Amino acid sequence: MSHTAVTQGAHHIGLTVPDLAKTRAFFVDTLGFAQVGEKPDYPAVFVSDGTTMITLWQAENPDRAVPFDRKNGIGLHHFALKVENAARLDRLYGRLQEAEDVAIEFPPEPLMGGPTQHMMCAIPGGIRMEFIAPAA
Repeated sequence: MSHTAVTQGAHHIGLTVPDLAKTRAFFVDTLGFAQVGEKPDYPAVFVSDGTTMITLWQAENPDRAVPFDRKNGIGLHHFALKVENAARLDRLYGRLQEAEDVAIEFPPEPLMGGPTQHMMCAIPGGIRMEFIAPAA
């Protein structure tokens, strides 16, 4: 039985964050994304790595916002972005260890025991993000 998906990959990922400036700086300064737009009255910032666009929205009242509980909440558990290779992932891990407001959940390790490597962290604002380096 053949099946053809209706969709063609992610257009963008939208994240509500408690501190728009800090999260924008993480994507631009730490990960090397380009800011490709903004909507100051919303407020929102649009960043891209050239393949995936991420929309960052400022939470209206961050002090009252409820952080996501990955084991009990419905919603985004995490999102994953691909990096070129394991060496690049190791360099990124070093940068993330020095980055402000980033919490490393686990360092680069084999994904499910295979040759693909991955790591997980929480970016500024606490959203979980995975980085994956596919096997060569």
